[in-house]
Amino acid sequence: MKLVKKILPFLILAIPVFVWGQEATTPAPAPAPTLDKGDTAWMIVASAFVFFMIPGLALFYGGLVRSKNVLSTMMHSFIAILVLTLQWTIFGYSFAFSGENPYYGDFALAFLNGINENTLELTVPKYVHFLFQGMFALITPALISGAIAERVKLSGYIAFILLWATLVYDPVAHWVWAGSGWLFKMSALDFAGGTVVHLISGIAGLAAAIVIGKRKGEGISLVQPNNLTYTLIGAGLLWFGWFGFNAGSGLATNGIAARAFVVTLVAPAAAGVAWLVIEYLHTKKATALGAASGIVAGLVVITPASGFVGPVESIYMGFIVAPICYGAILLKGKLGYDDSLDAFGIHGVGGAIGAILTGVFTLTLGAGVASKGDQIVVQLISVAATGIYSFVVSLVLAFVIEKTIGFRISEEKEIAGLDSEIHGEKGYIL
Repeated sequence: MKLVKKILPFLILAIPVFVWGQEATTPAPAPAPTLDKGDTAWMIVASAFVFFMIPGLALFYGGLVRSKNVLSTMMHSFIAILVLTLQWTIFGYSFAFSGENPYYGDFALAFLNGINENTLELTVPKYVHFLFQGMFALITPALISGAIAERVKLSGYIAFILLWATLVYDPVAHWVWAGSGWLFKMSALDFAGGTVVHLISGIAGLAAAIVIGKRKGEGISLVQPNNLTYTLIGAGLLWFGWFGFNAGSGLATNGIAARAFVVTLVAPAAAGVAWLVIEYLHTKKATALGAASGIVAGLVVITPASGFVGPVESIYMGFIVAPICYGAILLKGKLGYDDSLDAFGIHGVGGAIGAILTGVFTLTLGAGVASKGDQIVVQLISVAATGIYSFVVSLVLAFVIEKTIGFRISEEKEIAGLDSEIHGEKGYIL
């Protein structure tokens, strides 16, 4: 923590240059929607990119746990695909993107009612919008599993992500991305999900981890990854998918998409370098896990800003987020909560920092926002509102599930391993 405190001030010194030293512009009005084949083709591909992130997440998380829990940890990501695809189709998409209420949607689009091959969202078919946004809705609850890995019942996990998607993800997506959402009308900038995806999932993981308590085991046995090659491959797949995640969020093939693609390459590189330098200064080692963690932290921080900043700003954002997330991970030991795979330390903290820095470094102000200072205030409001809401609702959900059907697995089964006790299988037979 002392090292982080020494390095962080130097990184922050450059921020005033971007707050007061740059001119920002307001966006031009959008043209009337007509089908664009290029936009449609790109968005179908981008949707596939984002879907590919979910098995990437399974590998990333699966490599970090103990070998007796590798299958159960990876299954958390695949279960999210199965359960939440149905939720999103039946009512989740409608709840997020329909209605005129500023706080929650309605069920006008339940079962994709009223949508056909000719229905448009901007210049792409509404079906494609459903698909692309659906990939976000699938991976976001799966991110939570990293905070509670190695100690949860499958039934409790399914109940939690299903209720959480309905009561937290869908409403927050409506606040930020639906035309009637209150944060959208306030001109909060979140291009691809700094608050909607990363902040609220990381905060939810923290709340659930507090309710169910720490894993059984001591010392090094809890933090010894079973397969870092999985984790590195998973980080690479996440990075690959993230190009679609960010560059697809404008729903168009244009210069903004190209720039978003560029900064999605640059920011993780900056964060990865910074993380390895900090780690080496702190421990005299530059680890594969550190590289993977830095890359993901850089991806998280650039997500909300990806449509609003350029390469230089993305380098600053990567350099800033690395020491903050590194410090957040060190802090969990002192505060006594067990965020198993650092979902809160990287996604929660990184998402909040990214949303705030979006206001600091943005090249384009939100509609009706008069200055950079005002934009930063709007960003702070969006972070506080989404973070507090997710924490409170997640805490209540985790508590109710634990006291009813049970969220945490029994001590005997936890010690034996979730792979054999829940799935009757082993990840490795050597």
